[in-house]
Amino acid sequence: MAEFEETRFFKVKPDRDEETRDIILKVYMALKEKGHNPVSQIAGYLLSGDPTYITSHNNARSLVRKVERDEILEELIKAYVREAKAI
Repeated sequence: MAEFEETRFFKVKPDRDEETRDIILKVYMALKEKGHNPVSQIAGYLLSGDPTYITSHNNARSLVRKVERDEILEELIKAYVREAKAI
């Protein structure tokens, strides 16, 4: 049980932030163009890891698999916090 008593630190490479943001936006737009609910589809992918939640339109499925799901989550949380601070 001692292994769960310390905080673990997770670090994403900072140089990937911009690439991750770009991929999120491209995937979002591809889903929207195909008439899907981008938020629901991306959430489904992040929770399940199943790439079929993401359309292959505009190569979105291949793009989203270039980055780890945790990197996507980190970018989404950063954007949410930035937005919350701006309010």
